[in-house]
Amino acid sequence: MTSAQRAVNPRDLRRAYAASLSGTALEYYDFAAYSVAAATLFGDLFFPSGDPLVGTMSAFSTYAVGYLARPLGGFVFGRLGDVIGRKKVLVYTLLLAGIATFLIGLLPTHASIGGTAAVLLVILRFAQGVAVGGEWGGAVLLSSEYGDPRKRGFWASAAQIGPPAGTLLANGVLALLAGLMSEETFTSGGWRIAFLLSAVLVLFGLWIRLRLEDTPVFKQIVDRRERPSAPVSEVVGAERRALIAGILVRVCPDVLYSLFTVFTLTYITQELGMSRGEGTIAVMIGSACQVLLMPAFGALSDRINRRRLYLYGTIAAAVWPFVFFPMIGGGSFAVLIIGTVVALAIHASMYGPQAALITEQFSPRLRYTGSSLAYTLAGVIGGAPAPLIMTALIAWLDNWWILGVYLALTAVVTGVGLWLSRDPVVESEVEESVVPA
Repeated sequence: MTSAQRAVNPRDLRRAYAASLSGTALEYYDFAAYSVAAATLFGDLFFPSGDPLVGTMSAFSTYAVGYLARPLGGFVFGRLGDVIGRKKVLVYTLLLAGIATFLIGLLPTHASIGGTAAVLLVILRFAQGVAVGGEWGGAVLLSSEYGDPRKRGFWASAAQIGPPAGTLLANGVLALLAGLMSEETFTSGGWRIAFLLSAVLVLFGLWIRLRLEDTPVFKQIVDRRERPSAPVSEVVGAERRALIAGILVRVCPDVLYSLFTVFTLTYITQELGMSRGEGTIAVMIGSACQVLLMPAFGALSDRINRRRLYLYGTIAAAVWPFVFFPMIGGGSFAVLIIGTVVALAIHASMYGPQAALITEQFSPRLRYTGSSLAYTLAGVIGGAPAPLIMTALIAWLDNWWILGVYLALTAVVTGVGLWLSRDPVVESEVEESVVPA
């Protein structure tokens, strides 16, 4: 059997799916644990101020640092992924994210070492962002390049399940710790346990990834001696439209996700007088639903036009804030849960097919670089500034409707990205003979 006819062992296919899901779940556990802590704890612990709004904005500033670091991760690890392979790079990103998160759990607060605490927190947050920037593109390719190209939406969704699974796990751990401890014990140090647990998750993720070979598609690229020498330059020069499309289609989902999993926690406590625990539970339930909805929408996008399905989700995202905020105005916990679940279901309708939509814009030999750059650069204009912009808008106008306008504008941006994108080319020259055994 020639390399061009190499078959995929079903066991390896399952391992690839598990490796993709578990790795991104771990890295988004790290990211989500920080996001929740930034919204509820870190303002007082690392950025003390007499004004709660200033403290929150300072904490969200380091949240943005995690997004701003992602392009560096996409640039460095994306390039390496197309040159040395998907598997090796994914081991490096997993280690970097896990170590950074573990160290956050050991970090002294402002009360102990003053402003140095904030500086160290920003550095570790930056390292988290670099790791996530290199993780996503490789995780998507790990599962999708093992799977049938005609079912790319489903197989690529393995990496998309990671964020809600990680968010669910992080919120669950933090909620459990908060429930088992007094408020004073939790804020004084109990929260650290959630970050220290990342060491266990890293070991599990490494165990899965180290047992797996590189993807059949990358092996064929190596056999044909088609590995790029300057993948970043090639993507920017030869596949610029694909890169722009990949960036823009991510903007609305990123802002939608930030609104309903990060900023809403602050909004309901400061504007509606609801508890932090109620917001956390609502996000957990919505994330649990997403774990099922991500692969479902990914599979659906294999049956109907992927771009059209994505467009429907984008339109729904633009409309939902104008329904959600009046719904929760009465402070009902049950209504908050329903509204959050619907919001995250809308997000899943875009995020589930997103991995396949972005990766299929690029040729196989440039996929890691192109996908990683699109993913990370989108975060800079979408997810990174979103909590800061939302906090500033509320402080300026003190009315929820401005948040709906902001999200609607990002939906227009994503619509432009969909217009620039192309429908999938399922049978590429490299992939056409890579089929399950």
